This record gives sequence, structure tokens and C-alpha cells, in this order.
Amino acid sequence: MRILLVEDDKNLLETLSFQLDQEGFTVDTCDNGEDALYYMEENIHDLILLDRMLPLIDGVTLLKKIRSLGNETPVILLTALGELQDKITGLDSGADDYLVKPFAFEELLARIRSICRRPRQYQAKEFLSFGDITYDPASGRLSGSIGNCTLSKKEGSLLKIFLSNPTQTIPRSTLLSKVWGLDSDVEEGNLDNYMHFIRRRLKSVSQSVSIKTVRGIGYHLEDASHV
Repeated sequence: MRILLVEDDKNLLETLSFQLDQEGFTVDTCDNGEDALYYMEENIHDLILLDRMLPLIDGVTLLKKIRSLGNETPVILLTALGELQDKITGLDSGADDYLVKPFAFEELLARIRSICRRPRQYQAKEFLSFGDITYDPASGRLSGSIGNCTLSKKEGSLLKIFLSNPTQTIPRSTLLSKVWGLDSDVEEGNLDNYMHFIRRRLKSVSQSVSIKTVRGIGYHLEDASHV
């Protein structure tokens, strides 16, 4: 599970990041609203732990911004503001939960577990389809009109992005951040290799679906039967 932790208290940021890492979470951190907005716009996290009082852009403004952009990532507000109206404002702005400082780390973990048990909208759709292909993320099975095969984890992660956004051109930077992480030092040649693998997979199972290069930007899915 990948968590974005946004907190301007350096000691608390370092402590929570270390504790979450010890619990097996992958944690990205930042200490101001502008950096947080950049991370949020990448939309690669499973959960956001968001301090309400931040420099540059405050937490409530950030919440309203990402919700207006369609980002439904669960958010737990972490704040010293514990009055009833403060909680109402935070929840009405799009927060999924609200934790008042100071708090015990065990309570934060319990809140995280609670949110993880909630069904996400995207989980309702078990299979992803486009043209004559269907992909089952649970098994990694890709099926088409002329065959089927099983994708590796990274192949599947990349293909899911295309199938979830079938009419959009996906920038290379988005693919790299979503699959390898924002802070990864992976070389872009790795992405080229995996795109080659996926294209071979598609060719082996489909008569019409392929991934086209948009020069200087990225890639998009194409269904030749509808071109």
C-alpha cells in the first residue's frame, strides 16, 4: 500500500514515516501544500495522510482541489483543530476521516485499516475491456479474439492504466510514476522495454487493439476496428 504523508512538522513527519515504513507501507513525504498538490495530481497513492495547517496551500484547500479533479483517493486529515465545526469542515471538504493531534500511532493504524476495508469504486469492476480484449487484474490473464496469455506484474500495471483511460494519451512521466513511483531512479529505457513486451502480448491475443506512440508525449490505446 502506497501512502502520501503531508506534514510540516519535521519531527512528526520523520517519526510517522519511519513507523509506517516499519509496518510495511511505502511512504512518500512532503511538508508543504504545493509539493503535496503535485503528488496528488499524479494520483498514484492508495491513501493520503494530510495535515490541515500547511504552508503555501492549506489542507482543506488541497482537499477541495483534488476532489474537484476527480481524485477519490481516501484522505485522513491530521490536525490540532479538534472543535466540532473544524471536523465538519474537513469532512465536508472531502476527507474520509479526521484524527486530532496528538494521537497514538496505534489509533492511526486502526483508522488506516478501517479505510482499507471500505470498498473502492474502481474495485467494483473486476475485468477491464477495450475492443476485443479483456484483462483480469486478479489473475493477470489477458484474453482476446485470437488467444490469451498471462502478464507479469509490471506489464499488468501498465496495461491497467491504458485500459482505465482508453481514450486518453498517457504521458511517459505518468506511466513511470504510477508503476515505478515518483522517487524511483528507474531509467526510461525500462519503460521502453515493457512497452515492447506489452505490444507483443497484444499482438498475440488481439486482431485490432494496439498501443500507439504519440511522439514527444507518450502512448494511447487504439482499436483499429473503430479507426
